[in-house]
Amino acid sequence: MNNYVIPFSHITIDDVGIVGGKNASLGEMYARLSPRGIPVPDGFATTAVAFDEFLTANRLKEPLRKLMAQIDKITYSNLEETAVQARQLLLKASLPQQLQEAVLDAYKVLQTSGTSAVAVRSSATAEDLPQASFAGQHESYLNISGGENVLNAIRRCYASLYTARAIKYREDNGFAHDKVLLSAGIQQMVRSDLACSGVAFTLEPESGFSDVVTLSGVWGLGENMVQGTVTPDEYTVFKPTLRQNKLAIIQKKLGDKAKTMLYNSISGATETIVNTDTPAEKRTQFILTDEEVMNISRWCVLIEEHYQKPMDIEWAKDGVSGKIFIVQARPETVHSRQSPYLQKIFALQEKTTPIATGNAVGEKIATGIARVVASPEESEKIQAGEIVVTDITSPDWDPVLKKSAAIVTNKGGRTSHASIVARELGVPAVVGTGNATTVIKDGDVITVSCAEGKTGFIYNGKLNYTTRDIDFRKITKPASTQVMLIVGDPDQAFKLSFYPNDGVGLMRLEFIITHSVQIHPMALIRPAQITDPVTRQRIEALTSGYPDKKQYFVERLAQGIATIAAAFYPKEVIVRTSDFKTNEYANLIGGSSFEPVEENPMLGFRGASRYYDERYQEGFAMECEALKRVRQDMGFTNVKVMIPFCRTVEEAKKVVAVMQKNGLDREKDDSLDIYMMVEIPSNVLQADQFARIFDGFSIGSNDLTQLVLGVDRDSSIISTIFDEQNPAVKEMIATAISKARQAGIKIGLCGQAPSDFPAFASFLVQQGISGISFNPDALLAGIANICQAELEMRKAHLPEPDTAVNGQP
Repeated sequence: MNNYVIPFSHITIDDVGIVGGKNASLGEMYARLSPRGIPVPDGFATTAVAFDEFLTANRLKEPLRKLMAQIDKITYSNLEETAVQARQLLLKASLPQQLQEAVLDAYKVLQTSGTSAVAVRSSATAEDLPQASFAGQHESYLNISGGENVLNAIRRCYASLYTARAIKYREDNGFAHDKVLLSAGIQQMVRSDLACSGVAFTLEPESGFSDVVTLSGVWGLGENMVQGTVTPDEYTVFKPTLRQNKLAIIQKKLGDKAKTMLYNSISGATETIVNTDTPAEKRTQFILTDEEVMNISRWCVLIEEHYQKPMDIEWAKDGVSGKIFIVQARPETVHSRQSPYLQKIFALQEKTTPIATGNAVGEKIATGIARVVASPEESEKIQAGEIVVTDITSPDWDPVLKKSAAIVTNKGGRTSHASIVARELGVPAVVGTGNATTVIKDGDVITVSCAEGKTGFIYNGKLNYTTRDIDFRKITKPASTQVMLIVGDPDQAFKLSFYPNDGVGLMRLEFIITHSVQIHPMALIRPAQITDPVTRQRIEALTSGYPDKKQYFVERLAQGIATIAAAFYPKEVIVRTSDFKTNEYANLIGGSSFEPVEENPMLGFRGASRYYDERYQEGFAMECEALKRVRQDMGFTNVKVMIPFCRTVEEAKKVVAVMQKNGLDREKDDSLDIYMMVEIPSNVLQADQFARIFDGFSIGSNDLTQLVLGVDRDSSIISTIFDEQNPAVKEMIATAISKARQAGIKIGLCGQAPSDFPAFASFLVQQGISGISFNPDALLAGIANICQAELEMRKAHLPEPDTAVNGQP
C-alpha cells in the first residue's frame, strides 16, 4: 500500500475522499461483506492523491480551470466543444512514473488469482453520495488485459471526468470542478458477457415500498439494459418471507432480451464489443433460476443492513465459473430521500384511445409539445417543458432530458437510462413503447399518463387532469371500525399500501385473470377442445416456457395475489375467488369453447355454483392451488379466502369440501379463514347456518341491493330505483350484521355508498359493522364519514358497538 494505490482489502466506506464513492463501496464490501458470504471480485484503487499529482505533473490545473470558466452557463452552447478540449488535455498527458509502477505491481498481485482480465472503473471523490448519484457520468472500461492497457484505461477514466454530461452534472448539483478528483478502480473481470448481468434495488423504485428487492437483468453485458436497447427480465422478492426461507419471489416478468452484448476480443486497450441477436430459445428463458434470484436478494438485504440505507446494486454472473458476483453498490438516491406517505395524487379527468403504451415510470401526468429527436445533437429543438420522444437514451442525453416535462422512448425497461433519469428529475416517462417515434409527430400536443398502474399511456391532445397533495400520516383512522381497501390490480398495490388502511377487505381475482392470465382456465386443462387455430396460437405464445400449461395459470395467479399480500403484509388480505359471469368468462382466450350462452348471466352459472360443477371444478382446483402456494410455499398466511354468490347452505358445504380436497383445509391449517360474501337474501335469512360453515362475512351491497329490490343495476331504465339506502335493503343489512355478531364472527361491507352518503356510513357504524372496504379513490371520504359517525355516537352518549370479534377488530 502506498500513496498511489490501495488494495480493496484495505479500503472502507470512510475512504470516499481518497478513492471516491464507488471504490470506497467496493472496498467496504470486499473487506467487510465477503467474509459474510457475499462474493465481491477483488481489486485495487488508485487514489485521489495520484490524480492530483497527475494534474500537477502535467500542469493541467490552470488550463482546466480556464476551460471550465469559459463555459456559457446560460445556454451551455459551447459545452461539448469545451469538454472535448478538456479531455484532450488529459489524454495527451503522461501518468507519473511512480503511479505507473504502483499500478503494475498491484496488477501483478491481482493476476496471481488466476485472471489477467480486469474492469477499470471511474470513481469520483464526490460520487455515490446520498445527495448525488453520479450514475453513468464517468466511463468504465471492461475486459482489459495487460499492464500497458490497464494504464491507458486509467488515463481514459481520468479524462472521463470532463465529458459534457459529467461537467453539466457537476454544474447542476453544485460541485466545484476542481474539487472533484478521480480514482480508478481495477477489479477482477466477471465474464458476464458469457452469461448475464443486471441491477437490484432494495426497494420498489416506483413507489418507494421498502420491503422488497427488485431485480432486473439481461443476457450478456448490462449496457443493453442501461441504454434501454432491450426489455430485461424483472423479479420482485419479498424480504420478510425471504428471511423465513419461503419462496419469496412474488413477481417474475419475462423480458424480450432481444440483444446480447458480448466481447469480440479478450484483450486490448479498447475492448471490442458486439451486440448480437439473442437466440429465440434464450429470449423465452428467464436469465436466472429461482434459487439464484433468492441468493442475490439475500446478498442485497445483507448489503442494505450493512449500510443502513436503501441501495442500488449491480450484479454479474460469470459465464466461465457459473458464479454470481456483486460488482457495485451505491445508495439509492430518489425514493430514499422522500416519504412515500407524502403523495401528489394525479388523476385524469377524461380519456381517449391511447396512441401508444409502455412501461410507466413515476406516477404522474404531463402534457406538452412532443419533440421527436434522434440524438442529443438535436437539443436545440427542445424547449423547457416539452416532451422528449426518441428511440433510446444514454448518459449523453442528460443535458437534453433535464429540459423535459416527460420522456417517451421506443425501447427500454424500468431500469433503463431514461427511467433512471426520469426518477431523478421527478418527471413521468413511458419507456419501451415500441412505436412512439412512429405514431407521435414532432410538434404534436400529447398527454403522458403514468398514473394508471405500471402501464404508461400516451394520448393525443391535452387532456385535463387533477392533482392533490396528501400526507397520509396526518389522517386519523376510526377508533372502532376497520377501514379496508378494495384492490384488484397488483401493479397499484405498493402505492396503495401507504394509504391509511387496516388491510384489504376485497381482493378481486378477475383483474389478474383478465390482464395477466388472459386465457380461460379450462382451455389450459382441456386444450383439445380448442379448435380455432388462431386461438391455439395465442395460447401457445402466452404459455411458451410452461410445459405444464396449468402451471402458467397457477403461477400468474399466485404472483398477482402474492404481490397484493406482500404490499399489505401482515395485515389481512381477503381474496374473493373468481366471480366472472358466463359471458365474461367467454371473453377470455378460448372461453367461448367452454361457456354456455345464458339469458341472464347475472343470476346464472357464477360464483360458488361453478366450483363443484364438473364443467369448472378443475379450473377452481387451479385457483385453490394458487392460493395454497401463496399461503404455504410463499408464506402469506395473511391471505384469507372468500366465496362469492353462495346460494344455499348445502352449496356452501360442497364448496368447503372441494377446497379441503384441493389443499385448503382448515383442520390442517388453523390460520386459514374462509369467508362468504353476503349478497343474496338467502345469505341473510340463513346467516346463522352459514356462520357455522364460514369464519366471517362480507356484505356485497351492490348485488344484495339489486336482489332485494329486484333491480338490474345495469338497466338505465330503472336505475333510479337502485338504492342501497332503501329501507328494505337497510333492514337486510342490519339483520346480517346482527346475526353475524350473535354468531361471534366478523362482518364487513364492500361498496361505494358509505363514502358517498354520510348517513349510510352512520347507519353501518350504529349497527356494529366490523369494517368497511372502499375503492382507493373513495377511501378518504369514507374514513371521514366513519369518524364523524363515531363522533356523533360519542356525543349522543350511545355505546359504540364493540366490533371486536374472536379477538379481531
